[in-house]
Amino acid sequence: MFQRQQNRPHRFSGRAVVAGLLLLTALITACQPAAPAAQAGEAAAAGEAAAAEFVVGALHVGAITDAGYNQAHHDGLLEMQKNLPNVKIVEAENVPESADAERVMENMIQQGAKVIFAQSFGYLDPALAVAEKHPEVYFQHPAGFKLAPNLATYWGNNFEAMYLAGIAAGQATQTNKLGFITAFPIPNILASLNAFQLGAKSVNPDVTTTLVINGAWVDPVKEAAATNALADAGVDVVTMIVDSPITVVQTAEERGIYSIGFHSAALKEFAPEGWLTGVAYTWGPLYTRLAQAAMDGTFVSEHLRGGVETDFLTLADFGPAVTEETQQLIAEQKAAIISGDLKIFAGPIYDNQGNLKIAEGEAGGIELLDTTDWLVEGVIGQTN
Repeated sequence: MFQRQQNRPHRFSGRAVVAGLLLLTALITACQPAAPAAQAGEAAAAGEAAAAEFVVGALHVGAITDAGYNQAHHDGLLEMQKNLPNVKIVEAENVPESADAERVMENMIQQGAKVIFAQSFGYLDPALAVAEKHPEVYFQHPAGFKLAPNLATYWGNNFEAMYLAGIAAGQATQTNKLGFITAFPIPNILASLNAFQLGAKSVNPDVTTTLVINGAWVDPVKEAAATNALADAGVDVVTMIVDSPITVVQTAEERGIYSIGFHSAALKEFAPEGWLTGVAYTWGPLYTRLAQAAMDGTFVSEHLRGGVETDFLTLADFGPAVTEETQQLIAEQKAAIISGDLKIFAGPIYDNQGNLKIAEGEAGGIELLDTTDWLVEGVIGQTN
């Protein structure tokens, strides 16, 4: 109708036309239906949700499907996201412990990351460098030993769980020879190795543990070779601290020896017969609290450590070779650790060179995660 009017000959004055158009516009506007209240509410909610989105970055040194170190961290992030639906996760896998890590973190910040989990020991210095440039972003680092105003560290006291796993190993071995494979002799790993040996010795005084250091967090060829070499030497229980323990566990299963896992409970499926137990990190609850603290502005720059008394880690399910009696003993010892009745590193404790490391009447504690540079008596190997 409006179009046909425009095509007709002009019969009205300009003033009349303008008045008519104003009247028509008013009528059209008045006839438009108002936006439903529900739609308005949904639009407002969507805007609030977008405004509340909280970006969390995480970089991994390996694959998040490794049934080990990286998967345990990834699974924790997913649980955090489930607990905090407004969280958006930006992840990067297979990031080298080099300047590449800094570039990845910078990219995450450009994507809006307010918290970054730099999830490998070698990311500490890169994270500190980026943290200095971005004081508005919070950083969390596993097992680090340096702090910054906006960088904190966290770790589970794995030597307690490894002591308990050592009990299972000491009870299961027939040769009294255990094996321990790892990448580098850093303090928290050496503390775990020492605790493993002490746990095994608590039920089997004749047991020894042979240490193999292969110089890589992920190297299936070296890990298979180390496991086979240990089996050839008579070791019948092997454990490890490497990023992806699948190769060690599978090789041990093929050789007919027992295995004790580390990092993720998902390892059990790779050794249906020889699996004893494992140290399983359960990072989800902690990550939820750390992300929430960043949202709330209650971030604390600290070295946060917790053991079997916390929700940081647990023992994985037991395998068929672990007897009910052994399981009961492990439960009792765990309770004693939590109560303080059992001090794992109670002196006198000597290293494998015969030097007194912890005097009688004294006991090492959680500080050993950051300071251990020695091997306890009964461990065969060197720290260099």
